[in-house]
Amino acid sequence: MKPAKQLKTRGVATSPSSRFQKQITEAFDDGWSSELDELPSFKTDVQPEIARSIVNKIDSPDIAIKQSINPYRGCEHGCVYCFARPSHSYLDLSPGIDFETKLSYKANAPELLEKRFRHPNYGKSNPVEPIALGINTDTYQPIERKLKLTRRLLELMLEYRHPVSILTKGATLLRDLDLLEALAEQNLVSVSISLTTLNQDLKRRMEPRTASPRARLNMLSRLREIGIQPGVMIAPLIPAINDHELESILARASGAGATHADYVVLRLPHELKDIFRTWLKDHYPDRASHVMNLVQELHGGKDYDPRFGTRRSGRGVFAQLLRKRFEVAARRNGLNMESASSLDRTAFRVPKREGDQFRLV
Repeated sequence: MKPAKQLKTRGVATSPSSRFQKQITEAFDDGWSSELDELPSFKTDVQPEIARSIVNKIDSPDIAIKQSINPYRGCEHGCVYCFARPSHSYLDLSPGIDFETKLSYKANAPELLEKRFRHPNYGKSNPVEPIALGINTDTYQPIERKLKLTRRLLELMLEYRHPVSILTKGATLLRDLDLLEALAEQNLVSVSISLTTLNQDLKRRMEPRTASPRARLNMLSRLREIGIQPGVMIAPLIPAINDHELESILARASGAGATHADYVVLRLPHELKDIFRTWLKDHYPDRASHVMNLVQELHGGKDYDPRFGTRRSGRGVFAQLLRKRFEVAARRNGLNMESASSLDRTAFRVPKREGDQFRLV
């Protein structure tokens, strides 16, 4: 059977069953492949959903921020390595091509967020915690250009003076520089740009619908111009695929305006381990086994170790080498480790609305 051909502008060519499905299918060569015309590319199907809640609690001690909002389910960026792919299984959809093409958005996200902000007890007992936009899937993925959910959420953050953190690889962020600048003036926003490679060919294979490396470096520069101290996130570092670029990425990012940096090693939970293996065999058959051996070395002999403290950085000799290389390169380029903890958590206020009722005491 011939290796699966990557669909045009898509990250994967397969649609593996989710781990919850009772019936699965298996592809086989029926001899017709050479006789049939090339199948049309998959179109993106986007459906609205009415969410019951909007802010998610983050329990991981590996992440400084403790709450997040994910306006979108699935992601059209099509990054083959995305750790969020297995979450599509909960929707009875494939973590493969369905994750990239069958998307949904929380149509009532702005209304739910404002309702939360206007609750009488919100922010009363303790300073408010920053909210991260798009921890699971990118908040600036292509469908944001039309739906503008992220922009509406940022407008609320600004109006209520609520701290917010953003990690993205989507150039649509530049559309919202006006809001980001206003938030930055009040120390209410942190932004990091995910930069996985400087190689356009690798980017096209690994994350086909994302902004180019050059565009992401430009995003860092533009953010610096409006008063934001932007970060760069190398995520994921993949042994024998992009880890050799670690030093050059940090150098270019620093030159473009980044002030702090971090990285995450590749992790392959649930169905992602098979999706990534298929991609490796299709694009890098000469080193597929070597890559997976190194990945497993990072996770104690497994494809993925979910334990806090090591799942982001890995463990073992190779993980220690990556950490040392990162620390040396970051120091050489004037990059340090920062988090959203420096954002102003005391400025939150509830603006008056027409129809508000006041109680005389």
